Amino acid sequence: MPRVSSVFRATGEPAQQRVLVVDDEESVRDALARFLRSRGFDAVTAHSGAVALERLGQESFDIVLCDVNMPEMTGTELVPRALQVDADIAVLMLTGVNDAAIATEALSRGAMDYLLKPIELGELERAIERALHRRHLEIQRRNVERMIREEVAARTEELEREKSTLSNLTIGVAQTLINAMEAKDVYLAGHSLRVSELAASVADALDLEPDVVEDVRLAGRLHDVGKIGIREEIMNKPGPLTAEEFAHVKDHVRIGMEILEPLRHIPAALEYVHDHHEHYDGSGYPRGLAGDQISLGGRILAACDAFDAICSRRAFREAREPSETIAYLEAYVGLLVDPVVFKALKRVVLRRKTLTFMDNRLD
Repeated sequence: MPRVSSVFRATGEPAQQRVLVVDDEESVRDALARFLRSRGFDAVTAHSGAVALERLGQESFDIVLCDVNMPEMTGTELVPRALQVDADIAVLMLTGVNDAAIATEALSRGAMDYLLKPIELGELERAIERALHRRHLEIQRRNVERMIREEVAARTEELEREKSTLSNLTIGVAQTLINAMEAKDVYLAGHSLRVSELAASVADALDLEPDVVEDVRLAGRLHDVGKIGIREEIMNKPGPLTAEEFAHVKDHVRIGMEILEPLRHIPAALEYVHDHHEHYDGSGYPRGLAGDQISLGGRILAACDAFDAICSRRAFREAREPSETIAYLEAYVGLLVDPVVFKALKRVVLRRKTLTFMDNRLD
């Protein structure tokens, strides 16, 4: 009685397995096909590698039983091309030549087994069953890996959404603190936003990567959040600060870093905030870093923060014009500001001045 293969489809129901027999000898391929049909397989034949590839492109098969020595396209050459058409197919090589090198090549190209003619038909059936079982396990393995990848991707996407929500919430709280801080001092109103946009323009002028530009922009928005902890009478003091008062003002960097500490997912922006009062010559605070020890984002913020502070009116002095401020800051190149950053800042400020002049003419 014909026996149906014991390998099951994904549905769990037993299914007739399809075998493509490829051999240039008609008598061999027909004999193999008759035997396989008698054992419950759906056997189809092809007399060449080209015909086999054509059939593989049109129909679905579980097994390819292929002769090695065929004209035009050998069985060894057919193996990788068949797997390219259907990665799930199991390929068995059948040959009358016991050649270890050819066997090694066929197996290395993806064949599952290498059988020698003449082969006892019972052994052929067992070899096909083994290949079907291996194919079944391999398909299951790939399906499990795919499900794991999909689950990981879905969970990662969910975590990213949660992280983004948390980030927006925390940044929103920080922004509320900044608004509250700026409301305490009329002279600081809009300072963080101006520094943020100017710093991003300078970063862009330095041809930094877009992600870095955005980190600089974000750091600019957050850089003065610690001033919420500075006493209002010192913030608004019209005269020079005492050494004790200046030490209190400098503490805003530490306070700001403590407020922003939960934002561990934006480490670059936090580093820039930490460095925004460091001076290029090492005379800044809080860590007294110098030169390239200071993050590039921190050097950009230091220059832009100084520029906006000088351009803004304070209780103890009037604001300076942008061009006057640039001329003033030139004396501090290599001291307060990075020379390369200053050149970019100067280009951005002069370009903005030109655009403003053109806009006024158009008006």
